[in-house]
Amino acid sequence: MRPIMLVDYDPQWPALFEQRSEAIGPLLGHPAEFHHIGSTAVPGLCAKPKLDIDGVLASNNARLDATEYLKEADYRLHGNLHGADRWTFTKDEKPYGTRLYLCLPDNEAHEQRLLFRDYLRAHPEFAAGYAILKRRLAKEAKGNWDHYAGGKSDFVADILCRAKADRRQINEVIQY
Repeated sequence: MRPIMLVDYDPQWPALFEQRSEAIGPLLGHPAEFHHIGSTAVPGLCAKPKLDIDGVLASNNARLDATEYLKEADYRLHGNLHGADRWTFTKDEKPYGTRLYLCLPDNEAHEQRLLFRDYLRAHPEFAAGYAILKRRLAKEAKGNWDHYAGGKSDFVADILCRAKADRRQINEVIQY
């Protein structure tokens, strides 16, 4: 088992996201909307040393084309992981790798990732708690990725509930 490595937040991650998105865009052959997701998208949060990017394409045909173009550009296809209709690609780059997820508009997993990211950005106290949890799990897991990921699931579910409740309250105020 390969160890679970976390690195401290790097303030260059937002700029690196912009650079990678600009480089990936022309490779796809179709217009895409890019979102910086995952722990590297939350200021102050430790993360695995890979930038997570969601690329939203307009159609499945565009996704099929983009898959071929990305493979030609040395991105490794991992498939539709977890049946979430998000196709995962990775590329080892320096100083941090790239993990790109291609999905279509209204993808539930994509929407949840944005909710989670935005909630942690708006609530640094929860981001700090998440960092503590991640570091503890990485140490406990000793390379067991299922333990690491599974140990975060209750925290993630709680944050998503909080974020959805906040969104409902905002929508009620707007409709009022």
